[in-house]
Amino acid sequence: MKDALKAITGADILSPDGVRPGCALLYRADRIEAIVPEAEMPADARVTHLDGGMLSPGFVDLQVNGGGGVMFNNTPELSTLRRMAEAHAHIGATSILPTLITDTAEVVSRAIDASVQAISEGVAGIAGLHLEGPHLSHKRKGAHDDTLIRPMEDADLTQLLDAAERLPVLKVTVAPESVSPAQIEALKEAGVLVSLGHTDATFEDCQAAVSAGARCVTHLFNAQSQMGNREPGVVGAVLALGELSAGLIADGIHVHAASLRNALCAKAGPGRIFLVSDAMATAGSDIATFRLNSREIRRQGDRLTLADGTLAGAHLELITAVHNVAGMADLPIETALDMATRIPADLIGQSHLGRLEPGAQADFLHLGQSKDLLRVWQLGEVRFAAGGASHH
Repeated sequence: MKDALKAITGADILSPDGVRPGCALLYRADRIEAIVPEAEMPADARVTHLDGGMLSPGFVDLQVNGGGGVMFNNTPELSTLRRMAEAHAHIGATSILPTLITDTAEVVSRAIDASVQAISEGVAGIAGLHLEGPHLSHKRKGAHDDTLIRPMEDADLTQLLDAAERLPVLKVTVAPESVSPAQIEALKEAGVLVSLGHTDATFEDCQAAVSAGARCVTHLFNAQSQMGNREPGVVGAVLALGELSAGLIADGIHVHAASLRNALCAKAGPGRIFLVSDAMATAGSDIATFRLNSREIRRQGDRLTLADGTLAGAHLELITAVHNVAGMADLPIETALDMATRIPADLIGQSHLGRLEPGAQADFLHLGQSKDLLRVWQLGEVRFAAGGASHH
């Protein structure tokens, strides 16, 4: 009965055209077929009736360093990706870009191979790969290992261009200090999403990178030059340049609420600000410490730091980020949900993700009356149910 027509009723449906009450979401296997008024539901559909709330698309998280107790850097293998994807599906992120933090060329190679293998084997939730480094700025290294940061060389570019051919999505975070406009252009031409991050770049540096093809900035406000009166920096470039979109960590720790509000008000389009978790190994687990490369990272509440107090990723679920950004910026919940679903999916060119419409992947969430996460469907199968079984 895997190909039977199924229907979900009883909850408002967040579609690209807005919230649709009184409708049924129809899906078959792993694809959505239609959204129809409940009165027009086909008689042969197998119905799941929900008690109010809202159906949202599954979250699309473009920055996921770890989860389920493991870090991608520590064991860049297929088994790690399976564990990360499962942990994130349970907290609503049905599509993720596993993210490799600055590491050696050999670890980068293993990460690429593992991601290609995960895609070829159809590991649910793995949408591609995000390489955050090693071609960054020493001055804005954040929690990245300074000894591993280096300029991009011909061999690195060749490796990335090859990876772009093998993967449906490749996002690469680089600093203009460590890459040339020609290298950015070559990556962009190969279909890579070039994101600027961990950089002390000037506004003019960012303009040159955008002219070459950069289209994103990694974790807005963090590990980058700030906006000043005579030098707008990376933050000013994001706000002024419509070509750029930017990820944002809305955990209330990485970015002040007033800065977040200002950015959302000032952002020039069509580029958009979207939500990322920057999740580490603690996501979907209860561990208190873990290692990145050879360094210990500690969790205190929702704050993750190196021993010297440097922020090291985030302990953040996107449902929490959605609530936070809605509260901090006084946004409708539907707008905040878009920032975690449709906007990041569009940025990586995956129009079958992050939306509830015919032909889209059957990844969706049931949010309760207070928009808490009650149930997760991925590829048409229930992956998580609050206080209940995890299968239909």
